[in-house]
Amino acid sequence: MVMTCPLCTTDGGLLVWRGTHLRVIRADEPGFPAFYRVVWNAHVAEFSDLDAAQRQHCMDAVTLVEQVLREHLAPAKVNLAALGNMVPHLHWHVIARFAWDSHFPAPVWAAAQRERDSAQEDALHERLPVLDGLLHTRLQAAMAGGPERARP
Repeated sequence: MVMTCPLCTTDGGLLVWRGTHLRVIRADEPGFPAFYRVVWNAHVAEFSDLDAAQRQHCMDAVTLVEQVLREHLAPAKVNLAALGNMVPHLHWHVIARFAWDSHFPAPVWAAAQRERDSAQEDALHERLPVLDGLLHTRLQAAMAGGPERARP
């Protein structure tokens, strides 16, 4: 653990699921209610710091989060990113994007394209507890064995 790393000292958001090697959180990013992160539990900076089985395990989690977001929310697009410039602790952003969001089609880190639609954001936010429960159930079923488990 690196004491100055916020992803080592905190969950980094609302904890949705935690496994031995990684966790999934819902981030508090104003204007983007369906913003999730897959966070590697151990402090590593780069994806290539993981071995092949760990990389596959991580990407399986990213894929599952994306699938559940698509199934439950039907976004216009799901953005995936692993930047780590501000927090050099391996984590993937999985962000459901909608045509009504203030930045769409630009990245969430770009300048806003329009005013925020608080009614749409609020309606989406109300659906997230059910989504979080579904994510937890699906992640527990698919990921609990870690990278060591045999794949079908």
